Amino acid sequence: MSLAPRSFASLVDHPVRAPSTAVALALATAGGVGLAPWAPGTWGSAVGVLIWAVLPASPIVHALAIVVLMLLGVWSAGVTERHYRTTDPGVIVIDEVLGMLLALFLIPAGWVGAAAAFLLFRAFDVLKPYPANRLERLRGGLGVMSDDVLAGVYANVALRLLLLVLPVRLA
Repeated sequence: MSLAPRSFASLVDHPVRAPSTAVALALATAGGVGLAPWAPGTWGSAVGVLIWAVLPASPIVHALAIVVLMLLGVWSAGVTERHYRTTDPGVIVIDEVLGMLLALFLIPAGWVGAAAAFLLFRAFDVLKPYPANRLERLRGGLGVMSDDVLAGVYANVALRLLLLVLPVRLA
């Protein structure tokens, strides 16, 4: 559990000295969503669903968004860890944003499917089944991002399996 601050007021305790740090914090917290006083990961996942909803329905656009978010996430999470002087502070939610995009990647889903992906991703993110739990051991931003990448992949596969076995249309 992280002891990182969870409110905008607490940022006074951790003043930002460089513009690049401010950009990294904004990215890592998904524009401040990670500073929510409760369930910041859930709110970060909701941001991921919103981004999925506004992206054009193009596999190339979604793949590019995933790659860009991974690169920005590794950088911004690493900067945020150094800023707060703790490993994987709870304010970092860009990993949940990315995880949701992965959970929905190449799945023909509407809002019902997005809700199913959301629930599946949150479950896999919290439970961290093997080997996702091992990926947290990686250092820096890569460690912060990797377990959620795998949770997103797990959710994607689980949703595909549900689509195969259930006569429910998720579109």
